[in-house]
Amino acid sequence: MHFSRKIGVLLLVGVSLSATAQFRSRNLRWSADGNATIQAAKGGITRTDVRTGQETTLVTAAQLTPANGKGPINVADFAFSQDSSQVLIFTNTARVWRYNTRGDYYVLTRPMGRQTGQLKQIGAKQPAQSLLYAKLSPDGKRVGYVSKSNLFSEEIATGKVTQLTSDGTRQRINGTFDWAYEEEFGCRDGFRWSPDSKQLAYWQVDASKIRDFLMINNTDSIYSYTIPVEYPKVGESPSPTRLGLVNATGGKTRWLPLPGDPAQHYLVRAEWFPTTGPSGNELIVQQLNRKQNESILFVCDAAKNTVKPIFTETDNAWIDIKARWDRDDPTGWEWVDGGKSFLWVSEKDGWRHIYKFSRDGKQQTLLTPGNYDMAELERIDERGGGSASGFVYFTASPDNATQRYLYRVPLAGGKAERLSPAELIGTHSYDVSPNGQLAFHSFSSHRTPPTRAFVTLADHKPLRPGTNPRPSAESGRNVRFFTVNTADNVTLDGWMALPTDFDSTKKYPIVFYVYGEPAGTTTNDVFGAGENNMYTEGMAKSGYIYAALDNRGTPTLKGAAWRKSIYRQIGRLNIRDQAMGAKALFSRHSYIDTSRVAVWGWSGGGSSTLNLLFQYPDIYKTGIAVAAVANQLTYDNIYQERYMGLPQENRDDFVAGSPITHAKNLRGNLLYIHGTGDDNVHYANAEMLVNELVKYNKQFQFMAYPNRSHGIYEGAGTRQHLNALYTNFLKKNCPPGGR
Repeated sequence: MHFSRKIGVLLLVGVSLSATAQFRSRNLRWSADGNATIQAAKGGITRTDVRTGQETTLVTAAQLTPANGKGPINVADFAFSQDSSQVLIFTNTARVWRYNTRGDYYVLTRPMGRQTGQLKQIGAKQPAQSLLYAKLSPDGKRVGYVSKSNLFSEEIATGKVTQLTSDGTRQRINGTFDWAYEEEFGCRDGFRWSPDSKQLAYWQVDASKIRDFLMINNTDSIYSYTIPVEYPKVGESPSPTRLGLVNATGGKTRWLPLPGDPAQHYLVRAEWFPTTGPSGNELIVQQLNRKQNESILFVCDAAKNTVKPIFTETDNAWIDIKARWDRDDPTGWEWVDGGKSFLWVSEKDGWRHIYKFSRDGKQQTLLTPGNYDMAELERIDERGGGSASGFVYFTASPDNATQRYLYRVPLAGGKAERLSPAELIGTHSYDVSPNGQLAFHSFSSHRTPPTRAFVTLADHKPLRPGTNPRPSAESGRNVRFFTVNTADNVTLDGWMALPTDFDSTKKYPIVFYVYGEPAGTTTNDVFGAGENNMYTEGMAKSGYIYAALDNRGTPTLKGAAWRKSIYRQIGRLNIRDQAMGAKALFSRHSYIDTSRVAVWGWSGGGSSTLNLLFQYPDIYKTGIAVAAVANQLTYDNIYQERYMGLPQENRDDFVAGSPITHAKNLRGNLLYIHGTGDDNVHYANAEMLVNELVKYNKQFQFMAYPNRSHGIYEGAGTRQHLNALYTNFLKKNCPPGGR
């Protein structure tokens, strides 16, 4: 189970194998013609025709076996060169923060004629498992990579290595990012090859002035030791960040003269234009100010080393970036018309819409007009199956924010067309083929177990029999989706799972699952809604009502005003919505036992749990908070300042929304859980909260898991112990069953 503070639980190849030498964030890889998928299989790499299922071996296990090796290297990821003559292999991976992004790389020069091919390790003189984000140059002659915070370029034919930067340290980071950029912007890969393979553009993050947060390890040796993490707390200036250009053969870096104080803005996206501009290669860069309520797009001339703003957008709250609508991957740019135009997503009219911008930003065409939000951008198909202009595919749900459906709209503008079948009511996701004819389709609802199948988009028929979604007779039958109006005239989405042997004449305890912050929702119509994996005996079977509500400020598809109403109000507006929603449910359903009301959540949901228990003790009698931010002033600057502003200007908002401010009001039963090795929501939050509760003689139960991270899963027996702790506390303090 993978947790972040934002989301509680719950991710081209071809000869035409590939148009890109970059690794992709999604698991599915389409062939360039859109008729097949490419995957690591049988110790090598295979191509599978989507229609027939016929497999073709592209790379054999023998070709991936190093000299004197006992077997093929394990393929964690791969990328083909543009002419498919070479394959870059990622292997022997290691975790960095959340993801396995560090490891070893090999290049296989594919056999021609009778040749068997040649496998060569890249960066062989660097420490094992130290390379990050290796990429083939567009011409296939070099590989760029990061090792120990420095950027390198290596000739494949000769093995000659050129070190492009030499000032890298733990806190001066070249070609990748610090903790905060990765966690909050999804930025990990921090360099880009120019289209002509002659230059690399790269980020440099200077975290040298960011104070270390020291995590302490008390268990792995007799003497404890500290683990430093450069971590900019809210109110601290960001790490100065800049973009440099360096020749692939080495030389001095030329820093792009982007305006403003680099310690007061963020550089969240940068890509090369796919075609040359008036004077040669150009880049496009997105800069956010520190408050993240102003976004500027710059076009940067690499030859002249000049920058020119082409589009500026401002917001009274904040501006979301690409990671919000592209599965947490801000790399790449949505080019169309051969690089003369690009797609841009904006909420400037109050809804999240797709626009088509000219290269200079002067022409802007709204492609998705209407009072609805797009959710995710799925595919741009300029060929459009014979259409004059092509299509852009995206998910949306104009009528029910708890669900998702596939739409497409012409790139020339026009009416959006729904492609998801009307009879499949629930949550759809798609990976659309490059030709727009096929898609890998995933679907589930609270009544329908997940199904995955390749479909033809024209009629949405599965290519292979037996993969039609079918509702389950048992699953989800006791789950009810609803809306409820609060005393503040706010309509909230919610679901409620009733006990297995429900009797409306009895009263049952209710347990609320909450998140409540701007980066996650809880009421999606998906399979598993109404289930609680933390509780070991089954909530419905035990006799609990299990429920969830999504308050204002959660990132659901209800318009920018809904999402941004929480600005400077975290810990207050969301908490009141949840409490008023609970009261509205109580008045609607007489079978809810208001003397047995519990709430639980993880991370941001843990913070909401504490605030609900402390601010509304008349409603919530029992709470279980896991890895919670007890004091908003302890969290990182990017997240907290985006949604709350700067504490130098409105510190009272941070204080008023922090659980520790209200801890003195605890009357009910509290179980607080935190991992001491949490590099996201620091364990210091737990001790601050404990101190405050002790100060007011508030009795509670507390569990610290040594060296466990934010997900609390490392170590033998951890999850079994955690689930048992959760279950026993809930049963004791909020007894199940009808009365």
